Amino acid sequence: MKTTIWGGYQIAPFKGIFTAQPNIGESWEVSGVPEHESVAVERGLVDDVDLGLTLTQLIDKYKELLVGRKVYKKYGNKFPLLVKFIDSRQDLSVQVHPDDKLAMQRHGCAGKTEMWYVIKSDVGSKIYAGLNKSITPEDYKQLATAEVVNGHSPMQDVIAAHEAHEGDLFFLPAGRLHAIGAGNFLAEIQETSDITYRVYDYGRKDVHGQPRELHIEEAKDAIDYQVWPEYRSSYDSTKPVSQLINCPHFTVHRVVVQVAQQVDFHCDSFIVVVCLWGEANINGVQIRQGETILVPASENILYIFGNATFLTANL
Repeated sequence: MKTTIWGGYQIAPFKGIFTAQPNIGESWEVSGVPEHESVAVERGLVDDVDLGLTLTQLIDKYKELLVGRKVYKKYGNKFPLLVKFIDSRQDLSVQVHPDDKLAMQRHGCAGKTEMWYVIKSDVGSKIYAGLNKSITPEDYKQLATAEVVNGHSPMQDVIAAHEAHEGDLFFLPAGRLHAIGAGNFLAEIQETSDITYRVYDYGRKDVHGQPRELHIEEAKDAIDYQVWPEYRSSYDSTKPVSQLINCPHFTVHRVVVQVAQQVDFHCDSFIVVVCLWGEANINGVQIRQGETILVPASENILYIFGNATFLTANL
């Protein structure tokens, strides 16, 4: 769990963790990011040979049995997804991520396409995603560098604001300007990349009292300047298994189980399972609210017993 200047207090109790750590903004649930990798924990097995291994070490050991043949062929020992919980006590900065092509040219790594699923939201909280009117790259440069008056930047006037509610879904392809508004607690699923161009940050300062770095020029070539008719994604919430997102970078479903259910996504891929509510047993592993498990590709038919709601992610 990570302390941030904008973090809140919901992640630890949601996960059933007692801690004095303040302002927890993020919990990285499944990560292959160097120096921030997930580690295999106790599963109740006698002489568990995987205990303590990092995600990269597990992939190196089990290869396609863990992640799937196509996934291993494309990514090797790099895990392609990063899964988080995010709690925003304050507005996050307005930012944009480059696509894979631009990120590879500039940084030698993948870009970042992501999605947000709102778990809880205070009344009146906002999600900021996309543009509410057409602007050019030149317009953007003028707006982003304009004088801030009474804490307000003209850049804020062109970002589309959406009232947030529990269960809302926002797909954020690389290039879409976005920000999580204050009062939102959500799950984020994204490409494994930490490349972010910060466009506007309300004049906030870092822990050393310095203005946080902006990336106005870098963002100019990364932004999608098209205005889309709808930025909130829709799905059928009445189904026990609903597909939320299906894009080249990940497929995400919401799964609701009341007693027992068998779920087969017919994919040659690992499945990340994030428990949003309740408690259940999945393929012999117990999971409760706030916990996340990685189901290997070799066992990716889910046999679920319990009463719970999940997000699942696979390639």
